[in-house]
Amino acid sequence: MTYSETLAWLYAQLPMYQRVGSAGFKKGLGNTEALAEALGHPETKFRSVHVAGTNGKGSSSHLLAAVLQSAGYKVGLYTSPHLREFTERIRVNGQELAPDYLVRWVETHRGLFDTIQPSFFEMCVALAFDYFAAEQVDVAVVEVGLGGRLDSTNIITPLVSLITNISYDHQTMLGNTLPEIAGEKAGIIKPGRPVVVSQSQPEVKAVFETKAVKEGSALVFADARYEARLAAETTTDEAATAGVQLLNVYRDGQLYLKNVELGLLGDYQRLNLPGVLATLDELRAQGFAISEAALRQGLREVTRLTGLRGRWSILGQRPLVVADTGHNEAGLQLVLAQLARVPHQHLHMVIGVVNDKDVTKALALLPHAATYYFCQASIPRALPAGELAALAHAAGLAGEVHGPVPAAVAAARAAAAPDDVVFIGGSTFVVAEVAELYEPR
Repeated sequence: MTYSETLAWLYAQLPMYQRVGSAGFKKGLGNTEALAEALGHPETKFRSVHVAGTNGKGSSSHLLAAVLQSAGYKVGLYTSPHLREFTERIRVNGQELAPDYLVRWVETHRGLFDTIQPSFFEMCVALAFDYFAAEQVDVAVVEVGLGGRLDSTNIITPLVSLITNISYDHQTMLGNTLPEIAGEKAGIIKPGRPVVVSQSQPEVKAVFETKAVKEGSALVFADARYEARLAAETTTDEAATAGVQLLNVYRDGQLYLKNVELGLLGDYQRLNLPGVLATLDELRAQGFAISEAALRQGLREVTRLTGLRGRWSILGQRPLVVADTGHNEAGLQLVLAQLARVPHQHLHMVIGVVNDKDVTKALALLPHAATYYFCQASIPRALPAGELAALAHAAGLAGEVHGPVPAAVAAARAAAAPDDVVFIGGSTFVVAEVAELYEPR
């Protein structure tokens, strides 16, 4: 098969959570373990870092990979979902999986898939682990897909686990309370292996403490050690021009790193950075050589080194155009707080969502003074733009239906004055369809 035919076969044969939602999610590790056994247990042939959490796990994974690459290591990186191209999910030193490799791998193992009947995600994890073993990476940074305890990635025994923010998302599969959700995320904690938790959240702190004691794992709450503060008052326009936000990092209350350039512009990245730094401390303790120069380079050049997109990505000036994949209640709150601080005359919001989530809480957060451009991504899970508009109008938000994402983006850009702001988001899949995100910068 060709590459496009291979992808079409995968999407047709194997339920895919990204496209169809919970119907593509299989609880349990049985299929992944069966695939791993058939492939010779590739997950045992490389060292790894495992990253879970509700918000921040993708950014944290990319930051860790970028720093380790800068330190001279050959680094595998597995993340999901992809934005535009399937091969974005699996990288070695920032280079995406070659389409030809995917075609050969699927063709080789078609019989295995027919026997085991794995989900799309289970197949992706097996592919990533097999590829990292074949590439003989020094270390792989592996992002959890959904939850942790029953996630397909949870067959690895990592050097260290990192758990980022815990908030409400995927409640139908992970639980309806924060402690229940945290319990699923805590499932990646392995016996005797250290765990870093990015934020000390009172509602869930005891969940991690209890699990760490049970597993005999050293536990670090990163925000008790590290704090990242803006080094200077910089406007969003100025940060966009520089391509970085300038931070001072404090460790145990003392200035540790002055004028760190972070190549991700979202304010919320300052909540992710302590977890990244504490995880790197754990790796250093296990023999990794990571200099301050490598740390600074990785943080500054993360987008170039790993290809990360869609986290407060600035796509234009006058009007300022920003795209961000934050989509659940907690993620949106952080994004909206940053938007509120950006000087502007009027806010234009291009919004689309998926159909398997309760969006009423998210809609209640959105500013009434903005003009909305309702759209839907080109996936089966997308909530029709008309239905979204009806829910939004009931919540007191004003705007029009524009259908496809490109049409909504074009309408917002056309309507915006130079001193306005255009925001594009609501769903990862909306951001994925913004062509400007993929233009060379």
